[in-house]
Amino acid sequence: MKFFSLLTLSLALLAKDEFFFEKPYLQLGDRPTIAAQGALDLMWLGHDKDVDFVVEYKSSGGWLKATPKMVRRVDFKGTEPHRVYSASLEKLKPGAAFTYRVSVGDQQLIEASSIARKATNANTRFVVWGDCSVNTDDQRAVAYQASLIKPDYIFITGDIVYNRGRVSEYQSNFWPIYNADQASLKTGAPLLRSTPFTGVVGNHDAQGDIDLAVNPDPLAYFHYWSQPLNGPTLSLDHKFVPKFKGDDVVKAKFLEATKLTFPGMANFSFDYGNVHWTVIDSNSYVDWTDAELRKWVADDLKAAAKAKWRIVAYHHPPFNSSKAHGKEQRLRMLADVLEAGKADLILSGHVHNYQRTYPLTFQAEPGFVLGKNQQVPGKWTLDKTFDGVKNTKPKAPIYIVTGAGGARLYNQEQTNDKSSWQEFTTNFVSNIHSFSVIDTTAKTLTFKQISAEGKELDHFTITR
Repeated sequence: MKFFSLLTLSLALLAKDEFFFEKPYLQLGDRPTIAAQGALDLMWLGHDKDVDFVVEYKSSGGWLKATPKMVRRVDFKGTEPHRVYSASLEKLKPGAAFTYRVSVGDQQLIEASSIARKATNANTRFVVWGDCSVNTDDQRAVAYQASLIKPDYIFITGDIVYNRGRVSEYQSNFWPIYNADQASLKTGAPLLRSTPFTGVVGNHDAQGDIDLAVNPDPLAYFHYWSQPLNGPTLSLDHKFVPKFKGDDVVKAKFLEATKLTFPGMANFSFDYGNVHWTVIDSNSYVDWTDAELRKWVADDLKAAAKAKWRIVAYHHPPFNSSKAHGKEQRLRMLADVLEAGKADLILSGHVHNYQRTYPLTFQAEPGFVLGKNQQVPGKWTLDKTFDGVKNTKPKAPIYIVTGAGGARLYNQEQTNDKSSWQEFTTNFVSNIHSFSVIDTTAKTLTFKQISAEGKELDHFTITR
């Protein structure tokens, strides 16, 4: 047994990449709006040593050079120190294929291809799932099936990495599956290097009270993602920001490493093609009954009035038929703002299955004030004439739970027990892992829920 352990360790050390701690992956960067010339951030992790990386890319014509920069050093207990690099790929033709390569000296380390961010009003295809990175065969199967869809980008509805969103958990549960060198049901897929990932924090990504003595490498989302920073301005000591306790030295290291991303990258909005996204941190430390936060959402949706489609995404579903998390309803208090802003879809995770509501509006009980009890009494009005096939013009937003991306499924027994569904639920699949595929044109939004086996579980269309 000792010989086997030593042999395994030796093989692991031999397999360690000389230059990459983690191979390149694509991000939107701090680019909320679409420019005439497209751009994306190429990021990767290097070992904790000085290396002169060279990044080149081309869409048409010859190779262009991008200037790599080290954006932060990650050094916390429980993980090997490493560096996060970024290079901006500019002057990309919107929607066009491009190729990039990363080299050191004369040695090319990797070459991959992708599609540049699409222009305003362009048709799009994107994939959505949540509650995913637990290093399971189901997570790998979802990643593989998603790679066959060939989306423009991927959005994760929170609980990106289990169990606490740690740096060490990204290394075991996230990178190996979504940046696998080969695509298969058993390995995952090389999605990250070819498809921009976007997403929102969930409760496993950003707990409200962080004990650094127990969780010394927390909030890895703020180390590894590069997303827009156009959300509400919240200071480090703001009541709606996670709080630290424990080691002040570790806290100072974290704040120094994430000074450009924490806490600003928790709430943001962006445009991609003909879709506008409003992305919200729905964790319990944030109070979305706050007037300033509500105004930010209202103003953001108002500014996107000309967008063909408006999608709001957060982690905790306000309308949920599962027995699990059924009482967590606080985001219902934001329903009136989303309705007034003419949101088309509201996407969430948290509940590990798939659910779809009828188009609905909600009015909280008059005079109700949200307290520690997360239940929100009120009245919903359902548009049961919409079926997404013959009647494709909903009268209100549709709420989707798409949290079956890899973690253990919730309430499988409810799939065929319609008596256990809430009145607002029209579809419920909890006995298989799945993900959402959304195609948009100027006149239609087509939604499909696809299983980890590649089978269609649900399908509806919205038309203008």
